Amino acid sequence: MEFVADVLLVAGALGAGCYCFVLARRLNRFNDLEKGVGGAVAVLSAQVDDLSGALVSARKAADVSNDALDDLTGRAEDVAKRLELLLASMHDMPAATGTSRPAAAPAPNPATSEAEQETAAQRETSSDTSENGDIPSASPPAFIRRGAQIGLGQ
Repeated sequence: MEFVADVLLVAGALGAGCYCFVLARRLNRFNDLEKGVGGAVAVLSAQVDDLSGALVSARKAADVSNDALDDLTGRAEDVAKRLELLLASMHDMPAATGTSRPAAAPAPNPATSEAEQETAAQRETSSDTSENGDIPSASPPAFIRRGAQIGLGQ
């Protein structure tokens, strides 16, 4: 009876040893850095580091873009204010009476007679009158820039 008990004890010890050996191999494969979960954890850790760096660079790029957009928005607001002022000043201008006048009268041709020059001058003055026949009053200059006055049609 003692012999059977010793054989069973040795068989149990060998079974436990085999079980431990198989378990150790499985654990090594599980923690293997190339194929197992350890490798997956290492890869994920590397990806987290890469994504953190990408996030930092994206945040810096967004900050630069935000600053540029703020600058452009400020410039656009300034231009919009100037355009509003120009538009408001256009409402203060007198209305045009029809066709535009030439910028300067043509130089007289020395070959033409005085009578032809007088009739040409009369035609110009008659085209300058308004619809009711009155001579239009002098209008203020349309634009004032650096001290120079530039009027419409003058």
